[in-house]
Amino acid sequence: MSSATRRLQAVQNALTAIQAGSSVDGTDFLVLPDGKRVEMLGGPGTSDQHVHVDGKPVCVLCFSGRAAALVLSGLGTPHEHTANHIPEYPVLEVHVTRTSDQAISLPDLWAVIYALFTKYHEQETIPIVLSVQITNAADLRSYILCSGLGRVSPSRDISQEYLFLMRATFWQGAGQVGFHERGWLPRSHSSRYALSPFPSVQSFTRTPLVIAAHPLRPPKPKQGEVLYKRYCPTIGQTLDFTYFDLGSGEGVSAHLEAFHRWHNDDRVNKGWSESGSLRKHLEYVKGVLDNPAILPVMMSWDGDLMGYVEIVWLKENHIATYIPQGAKDWDRGMHVLVGEEKYRGSDRAQAWLRSIFHYCFLADPRTERAIGEPRADNASIIKVSLDASMHIETIFDFPYKRSVMTCVPRERFFKMDVL
Repeated sequence: MSSATRRLQAVQNALTAIQAGSSVDGTDFLVLPDGKRVEMLGGPGTSDQHVHVDGKPVCVLCFSGRAAALVLSGLGTPHEHTANHIPEYPVLEVHVTRTSDQAISLPDLWAVIYALFTKYHEQETIPIVLSVQITNAADLRSYILCSGLGRVSPSRDISQEYLFLMRATFWQGAGQVGFHERGWLPRSHSSRYALSPFPSVQSFTRTPLVIAAHPLRPPKPKQGEVLYKRYCPTIGQTLDFTYFDLGSGEGVSAHLEAFHRWHNDDRVNKGWSESGSLRKHLEYVKGVLDNPAILPVMMSWDGDLMGYVEIVWLKENHIATYIPQGAKDWDRGMHVLVGEEKYRGSDRAQAWLRSIFHYCFLADPRTERAIGEPRADNASIIKVSLDASMHIETIFDFPYKRSVMTCVPRERFFKMDVL
């Protein structure tokens, strides 16, 4: 076995372990970003699953007894009917049982699809059939196809009534913006008008560390604005990212108090070297709030502050010099600390790191890479990074530390089962 093959096998083995360890099969509830609860309840003596959103019946999912595979590249070749390597999944029929209202709203259908890809997260596709009894079935079908949440098979052997929901497009945010406000990026001041990516026009940065031409960046969020919210089934809690809030009064805000306390912890200071007075930390935060290339973000579990991350545009960051072949216009990077001891650990680290990647790729669809640069001697975070589908791009030396450059491409992140 060649060294390249061994490396690929090691990556696959790691990802397989991730999938098994993160399995939530049997989990029958999900908390949506808007706080509503989705429950999947089994019927007595049947495999049918009744889906409720906040206690309201939405639909019933019935296994049809059929299975289907989404064969693409094999069509028109001798392998068209022998492509056994393409996964075949059970076809689910979507019905309604209510007598008064036989329609399903778009936000509720998205919630059902969310629950499906949480429960059956290992499936690349989920083939469904919408019952003709659903009065707005045609609208729902159009929503799925036009938003990219699903597609029909190009094979003449597969019924065109089958809609193949796609895991990769679902996690990319398909069916959210422009359709409803139930997604992971809450509708806010910074996203109110953003039905399309921020336009591309050149800007320029000149600092003691950086001289770079790069795209103009979007305006910064309002302080205290929630940027991202997602329930993490492996933890059983909701993770949210909030733009740093210095507060408006004379007192010290909760964000600044935590930031100051964390940086004076020996463990955190070893990695960040930013211990000091409250005044020093106030000026530090003001600096990053004023920097258009940096998003200072506080992370919380169920509203309880646990850590801090700076999400940066790499083109105008000093790390760009070290990136092989250079930084691309929309590359993102991150610098992270977990301040609260009770929220340390591998499982939580996997959840917040993958969520940071998820946010970066959702915030702008042109972002093709997320890049990290942990200390070369920080074995634990390097392992967490590799387990989260990153790879090692290179090893390099800052003037003050040796770092490992880790990288996750957008295509790989959404193709793998990592959320």
